[in-house]
Amino acid sequence: MNRRVFGITGWKNSGKTTLTERLVSELVRRGWKVSTVKHAHHDFDIDKPGADSFRHRQAGATEVAIVSGVRWALMHELRGEDEPTLETVLSRLAPCDLVLVEGYKREAHSKIETRRLDAKDRTPLSAEDPNIVAVAADFAIEGELLPVFDLDDAKSIADFIERTTGLVA
Repeated sequence: MNRRVFGITGWKNSGKTTLTERLVSELVRRGWKVSTVKHAHHDFDIDKPGADSFRHRQAGATEVAIVSGVRWALMHELRGEDEPTLETVLSRLAPCDLVLVEGYKREAHSKIETRRLDAKDRTPLSAEDPNIVAVAADFAIEGELLPVFDLDDAKSIADFIERTTGLVA
């Protein structure tokens, strides 16, 4: 399936999650149906010990679906399998207008790079990644050839994403 995918990438503590949150709010306000994919670099868990679904996973279930009248979630334990590719994860999502992908530095989709003065690593990623099509920073950047946005300017960045992904002409 051909999906509109746009990424938010950057080093740890560079503002990726805050920007992603603001972009989701702005794009949904504009009437778009937006989904997100977040890459975690560590052993994360969204389930609490003692919950029924946690107990199902602990017992050995590979997939556990939790369903209510308000939401549903599907958890998949890899149990030694390789981490799924971004393409595999995208194929599992319901249809939407746009998928914002947070993280996945090395994948080949268009991305905006976030940079913050407070980040431990401020080495620009754009020099090595031709898929980075813009930069959002909380400080002035000199000599950057890509479009540069203020990290807090979600409206202008959303405009850019709409044009870049073809949501608007």
